[in-house]
Amino acid sequence: MQNFHYEIVEIPAYRGIGLKWDGPYTEVSTLKKFISSMSGRVGELDHAINPKVQLGLSYHLRPDGFVHYSVYEVTGEQQLPEGMVEIHVPEMTYLMVHHTKDQIIGQTYDKIYQWLKESEYEPFMEPNVEYYDALPIKHERYPNDRDVNNPHFDILIPISKRTKSNN
Repeated sequence: MQNFHYEIVEIPAYRGIGLKWDGPYTEVSTLKKFISSMSGRVGELDHAINPKVQLGLSYHLRPDGFVHYSVYEVTGEQQLPEGMVEIHVPEMTYLMVHHTKDQIIGQTYDKIYQWLKESEYEPFMEPNVEYYDALPIKHERYPNDRDVNNPHFDILIPISKRTKSNN
């Protein structure tokens, strides 16, 4: 696939603290404001490992929408501020793709999906969990200098080696 640059990366387990959004696709327009409100609260996280990189962790656990965590990676000392939640992300292997400015986000995700279909990998799915999307878990890393209307960011899709061949 031309113009598709990716890396396969291992990311150790980590702890994130931030805000949780759980909603239908019909309310996805509220997500940008929600993410922005979390970036305004990063100062409450004294033990943020990298306060300049906000994480967006989406899990497609509902047929009409998804669950999204807008968090920052924190150390074990970090207390949970009022109104925030914590999430523990296990060590995983990811397909990492950099989405650049002036690209259409949906097209970047289409390329990821196509690459996965043709590769030896498949999207990671937790056992006994029902997902409602071809890319059921999407992790994104947003630098704080991004333009929210034309962002650049990293997309990380948890993957595992394909268990059955498609031949």
